[in-house]
Amino acid sequence: QPAFETLKPYMPKDLNMAQLGQFMNKTFSGRLNEERIAPIRDKWKGKLVLKGVASEEDVEMAIRLGFDGVIVSNHGGRQLDAGQSAIASLHPIVEKYKGQIKVMMDSGIRSGVDVARTLASGADFTFLGRTFMYSVAALGNQGGNHAISLLKIQLQQVMEQVCCERVEDFPNHLIK
Repeated sequence: QPAFETLKPYMPKDLNMAQLGQFMNKTFSGRLNEERIAPIRDKWKGKLVLKGVASEEDVEMAIRLGFDGVIVSNHGGRQLDAGQSAIASLHPIVEKYKGQIKVMMDSGIRSGVDVARTLASGADFTFLGRTFMYSVAALGNQGGNHAISLLKIQLQQVMEQVCCERVEDFPNHLIK
């Protein structure tokens, strides 16, 4: 049974599925604004990143609050499938804030080629979700390792095709 392990300390005990849904809706409803995020930064002294960033204003807030990084994301279009793509949001954010804060991205990244495109667009790091979920669903325990192997091969192939020796050099080789 899947569970929200990181949320368990904050959840009432023994929730059924309907109660869990109500708890999640209550806990995660509304826009996260500076007033809701600042106490998290104040309490957590470790590294902290803000996910779901889609605008320059979001990045400015993250910098102001002392976050270590941002993850540009539209959550895979799950919440709002008519929203702007994450890669479209990434470009102006990288242009203005690269070097001031770590800029990472997820959403829409499914392959090693997508990883290359995202890094070439200026992201410092990428995340993938569905690729691993699909691989595990298809192959069980071996799915995650299989996905990693495929991603490495695909990324290496792109690097060879564009004569790029290091992933940090993708912006000079793949996207101008």
